[in-house]
Amino acid sequence: MIEELRIKDLGVIADATLPLGPGFTAITGETGAGKTMVVSALGLLMGERSDAGAVRIGASQARVSGIVHTADAAVADIVDELGGDVEDGDLVMSRTVSAEGRSRAAVGGASAPVGALGRLADRLFAVHGQSEQLRLKSQSAQRNTLDRFGGSKIADALRAYRDVHAERVAAEERLLTLTETQESRAAEAAKLRAELEEINAVEPVAGEEIELTQRIEMLGNVEGLRAAAVGAGEALASESDDPMQRDAGGLVDLAVQDLERVADLDPRIAAVVEQLRSVSFQIADAAKELAAYASDLDEEGPGELARANDRLAQLTALFRFYGATSAEVLEHAEASSRALLELDNDDEALGGLADRVAELTEQEGARAATLTELRTRAAAELGTAVSAELRELALPDAQFVASIAPLDALTTSGADEVQFLLAPHPGSTPRPIAKSASGGELSRVMLALEVVLAGADPVPTFVFDEVDAGVGGAAAIEIGRRLKQLSKTSQVIVVTHLAQVAAFATNHLRVVKDSSGGFTQSSCQRLDGDARLAEMARLLSGLDTSESALDHAAELLQLGA
Repeated sequence: MIEELRIKDLGVIADATLPLGPGFTAITGETGAGKTMVVSALGLLMGERSDAGAVRIGASQARVSGIVHTADAAVADIVDELGGDVEDGDLVMSRTVSAEGRSRAAVGGASAPVGALGRLADRLFAVHGQSEQLRLKSQSAQRNTLDRFGGSKIADALRAYRDVHAERVAAEERLLTLTETQESRAAEAAKLRAELEEINAVEPVAGEEIELTQRIEMLGNVEGLRAAAVGAGEALASESDDPMQRDAGGLVDLAVQDLERVADLDPRIAAVVEQLRSVSFQIADAAKELAAYASDLDEEGPGELARANDRLAQLTALFRFYGATSAEVLEHAEASSRALLELDNDDEALGGLADRVAELTEQEGARAATLTELRTRAAAELGTAVSAELRELALPDAQFVASIAPLDALTTSGADEVQFLLAPHPGSTPRPIAKSASGGELSRVMLALEVVLAGADPVPTFVFDEVDAGVGGAAAIEIGRRLKQLSKTSQVIVVTHLAQVAAFATNHLRVVKDSSGGFTQSSCQRLDGDARLAEMARLLSGLDTSESALDHAAELLQLGA
């Protein structure tokens, strides 16, 4: 429920505060006073698209704010998600539109995307105007209205149907894709198989090319390596017959011989002797290693270099197509193996998918039939209830019918074509309301639907913009009476130009136009007593002082009390 609405610099409204509250609020005013701006303001608060042209001339921005009282836990969850607060059940919502067209919103004291207002509006408001009457002519809107009347049973059945429908469509699309691309997928499988054979023939090892490069560089300098190994070996253990040449091993042996003669005299000398003997063994081993290394270079060096170059050439050939390194080639091979496994399972997948599509199609048909059955029952109940309401709205002989017909193909909403029909007179054939209902009749059908739906699926706040269009006399009185009845379960806000409707309001607001300052601006007044009586007289006759109009106004107010 909207407790208060403040409008600043929107259209002709400079600054107006509308005290709303529970019950039935009627908003009246002269033509051009800005009554429609009230509906526009509510629309902005509900997240509708903004229009910079609606900002009052000379103002930098328009601002709409409202205090909404709600006990809806889902609303509180949305506000909390946005970082705002609902304090003692009161939620403050606002919308600002700049003259340049920028739009900002706030919810519960926190900035929020404009779309958040729309999410909240779905839980809080239902707005009906001329555009809504036009929308009601569409079959999708009629189907949604019937589903709303059907309540949780239809909602649950529709949700279950849509789940299996979506799964069936996805499986069917997958099956079609596999079938249409089977030839190309077979070619892709052959290509992957050839690639894997080429890679597996080489059997790359991750990082192998780095070691090969280093080995090739080393083997390319084999002469220098061999000369260094021979020279070092001669220095350690020479095989020369020259008695003057001394190698490291021979020198260490001489040192051991000299020290052994006195080793028994000093333990420290004995320890040094042991160290030198160990060094002698190490020198001998090193000399043997160098001799073997030089021999290997002579025998295996050229052949090993050729083998390393050949191996690197094999890897380089793979790098041109499958990755810059052996690790990337192996990753490519792994991905190709997975893809090939999937492609090789195409026949099995096709068979499985075909079975699954058949299974889902059967489930979808069964759930669509359940949905049709529930809608058919709801349609009969809705027709009876709306027809009864229309009798109360000065259409005593009207018959409202919610027709259910099968569609040629299943859709996301089931197998049903829902159409609202109206037979306004006895003996007339029910025809689609889009073709048979006049503007006044369509207004009453819409109101009758809302009164009926309010019992099945109540909405906290209804906003009606000239729901009485094309209606007058007794019919207008009945519209006012039904709006008052609707206000017993929901807040009802009505912009009207008929005194017969305004008479039933529990809260009467007048939008007042003032052109005394050289430009037009409007504000809002709450009417009671004589002020309300005068406004009612003006609505009836255009004159707020006519005695006959005042008498008629008083009679209407007594009727609506």
